[in-house]
Amino acid sequence: MSAAEAAPDVTTMETANDRLKKSFSSWFWASMIAATVIHFAVFAFWPELTAEDMSFTSEELETIELPPEIEIPPPPQAIARPATPVIAEANIDEDITIAPTTFEENPVEDLPPPPEERTADISAAPTFTPFTVAPSILNRDEVVRAMEREYPPLLRDAGIGGTVRVYFFIDENGQVQDRRIDQSSGHQALDDAALNVSAVYRFSPALNRDKKVPVWVSFPITFQVR
Repeated sequence: MSAAEAAPDVTTMETANDRLKKSFSSWFWASMIAATVIHFAVFAFWPELTAEDMSFTSEELETIELPPEIEIPPPPQAIARPATPVIAEANIDEDITIAPTTFEENPVEDLPPPPEERTADISAAPTFTPFTVAPSILNRDEVVRAMEREYPPLLRDAGIGGTVRVYFFIDENGQVQDRRIDQSSGHQALDDAALNVSAVYRFSPALNRDKKVPVWVSFPITFQVR
C-alpha cells in the first residue's frame, strides 16, 4: 500500500465568514450601482427638488440690571480675654476693733425726737382693717322687718330675688358711719332697697385684741320670696 493510499481523507468545511468575504465584492458594487440609479431617477423626475430652509431666528437678549454690589463689613474685633485675677498681698492689723457705743458719748438729750405717728384716714374708702373680733349684728329682728318692708313689690310679686353685698364703715362705738354697694344684685331696685335696709343695722364695735377699732366690713343682704 502506498503512502498516498494510507493518508486519511480530510474535507475542508467553509464557514460563514468565508462566504461573506467571497460575496463582499458583489454586494458592494451592486449597492453602488443602485445608489447611482436612485440619484439619477430623483433628479430626472423631480428637477426642482430643493432642501427645506431649516434656519431659525433667536429673540434679542435683554440685559437685566444687576443690583448694586453689597459691601460686606469687616468682622468685629475679637474681645480680649479678661485679665486673670491676682490675689494681692495686704497686711491687715489684727488689733483693729470698733469702739463701743456708750451713753456717756451719746447722751439722751442729744438724740433726735422719734417720728410722729400718723394715723391713716380709713373712712375715705373701703380698705383692709385688722381686727381680732368682728362686729356682730345687734338687731336682727329689726333688719328682717326692714327687708320685708323695703322689698320692691313688683320684684316680689314676680318672684325675683337677689343678694346685695354692702360695705359698712363701723366706728369705735359700733355706729355705722358709711354704707356702699360692694357687689350688685343686677337689679337697681334691689340695690336701692339694700341701702335703705342697711340704715337700720346696729353693730357691736370691732376689737383688735382688747382695743376698739373702726373697721370696714361687708355683709350680704338677700331678698327672696318665701
